[in-house]
Amino acid sequence: MLNAEGMPRAAHWKLRTQTLLAGKIPLLMGVVNVTPDSFSDGGQSFQPAAAVERGLQLAAEGADLLDVGGQSTRPGSQPVDADEELRRVMPVVTALCEKTTLPVSIDTSKAIVAREALAAGAQVLNDVTALTGDKAMPAVAAETGCGVCAMHMRGTPRTMQDSPFYQDVVEDVMRYLGDRRDAIIAAGVEQAHIALDPGIGFGKTAEHNLTLLRNAWRFHALGCPLLVGHSRKRFIGEVLGDSQANRTAGTIGVALSLARQGVQILRVHDVAPVRQALLLYEASSPGFDLGGRFPWPDGRS
Repeated sequence: MLNAEGMPRAAHWKLRTQTLLAGKIPLLMGVVNVTPDSFSDGGQSFQPAAAVERGLQLAAEGADLLDVGGQSTRPGSQPVDADEELRRVMPVVTALCEKTTLPVSIDTSKAIVAREALAAGAQVLNDVTALTGDKAMPAVAAETGCGVCAMHMRGTPRTMQDSPFYQDVVEDVMRYLGDRRDAIIAAGVEQAHIALDPGIGFGKTAEHNLTLLRNAWRFHALGCPLLVGHSRKRFIGEVLGDSQANRTAGTIGVALSLARQGVQILRVHDVAPVRQALLLYEASSPGFDLGGRFPWPDGRS
C-alpha cells in the first residue's frame, strides 16, 4: 500500500486480540480524558460515568478505537501517582471494554497501570515516553502482546516547552522513533504491534509541529503505522492568529493533509466532524468509485 508520495506504508496494526487495517483514510482514535485539568475539555469527563458516556458517544460518532488517559500531559502538568491514576482510569476502561467492541487504549507511562488496564480488556498501550518512563513497561508490552504506540517527547510534560531545539526536527524525531522501535523489538515485541507517534506539541514549537506535519509521509520509512495527535493543539491557534479560536476547523484541515500523506491513525477529540470531513475527502478524490453507495433523491448516482 502506497501513500500520496508513493512510499510503501504499513497496512495493519496488530493489537492484543484484534488487528486494525489501514484504509484510504485514517482510522480515528477517540480521546477520553479522565483528568480534572485536560487542556482540551477542562475536566468535563473527569467523573467515571461521564467518561464512559463520552467514550460511548465517540464510538457512536464513528471512532475506530478509544484512548483512555488519567494523567494530563499538557505543558507544565504535574504527574499523579499510580494509585490515583488507577482510580481514575480502571472503572472507565472496564466499562468501555464491556459496553463496546471497539479496541480500548490505555494512555499511560506507568507499568502497573498498563498491566491492570490490559488485564481488564484494553488492547493498546499508548505511552508518551515511548516505553522509557518505567523500566518495567517493555516487559508488560511483550508479555501481553498488546498494540504499542511509542511517542516522541523532548523532556517531560513539565519541562518540554522550555526552549525546544532541534538540528533538523524531522530527522531528529525519525531517528529517535527508529531507535525506540528497535529497542522495543529487542524487548520482545513484534514490529507489527508497534505504531509510532511524532509527538505533535510535545517539546516542539509551532514551526516544529508544522514541519513534522508537512513531512508526515517520510515517517512511513520506519515501517510502522503512524499515529498523529494534532487535535486542538496550541499551534492551530498560533497559525490562525487567535489563541481563543475554536480549533475544530483547524484540526480538520490538518487531518485532511495527513490523510493525503497516508497517515494510518489520527488521535482526535472531535470524532464526528473529522470523520465526516474524511469521508467527503475520500468520496471527492480522483479515482474514487461511488459503487452505488450514495443515491441522490432524484435518482442520480
